[in-house]
Amino acid sequence: MNQQKGSLLGSWHALLGEELKQPYMQELRNKLLTAKREGKVICPPSELIFNAFNSTQPQDIRVVILGQDPYHNPGQAHGLSFSVEYGIPAPPSLINIYKELERDLGIPSARHGNLEHWAKQGVLLLNCVLTVEQHKPASHKDWGWERFTDRVIEVINDLPISLVFLLWGSYAQNKVAKVDSSRHLVLRSPHPSPLSAYRGFFGNGHFSRANDWLINQGREPIDWQLPD
Repeated sequence: MNQQKGSLLGSWHALLGEELKQPYMQELRNKLLTAKREGKVICPPSELIFNAFNSTQPQDIRVVILGQDPYHNPGQAHGLSFSVEYGIPAPPSLINIYKELERDLGIPSARHGNLEHWAKQGVLLLNCVLTVEQHKPASHKDWGWERFTDRVIEVINDLPISLVFLLWGSYAQNKVAKVDSSRHLVLRSPHPSPLSAYRGFFGNGHFSRANDWLINQGREPIDWQLPD
């Protein structure tokens, strides 16, 4: 594993380093190593498992977008929720995110599915489960990642800055039930999946509402337009 990219860097290490030493995390590492020895392909690659954290440091967070687990098709996952590597077609949920972004802010759909531009501005693109076996969605559910990301949410909630949480779907909404909505802006809607987007994701106005709130807090809004 590339230790630089495959480890928590910067302020995250100070906040979560002790959590990584917990026995359940060692068990999780052992499961991943066993899966690899058995020839199973794990998504994302090892060096990108913590990409969401290393792309957005805690002191820089302005918005949190929570996903469930990584994309499971070859070449898609790179450690940022809803995002795919350059050159990989945007999945259906991301296409719907782009449609709502255009409806809300008039920003035309990007010609790629890579959301690193958001992450670099302080949008934490976090999955609740950080790994998955290729072609097997939710295959690493209950391996221990949920406990780790519960701790992440606690740490984020306690940061001395107010944040925006964009919670799409019941899974994300249940995950952050303990977020202090008196300090943070918590916006909820159905998931952007084609199965649910027409039940309220389209029209939720989350992108403009997030930016309006940030401006009212005296913070810079997010430039949601992705560069080509």
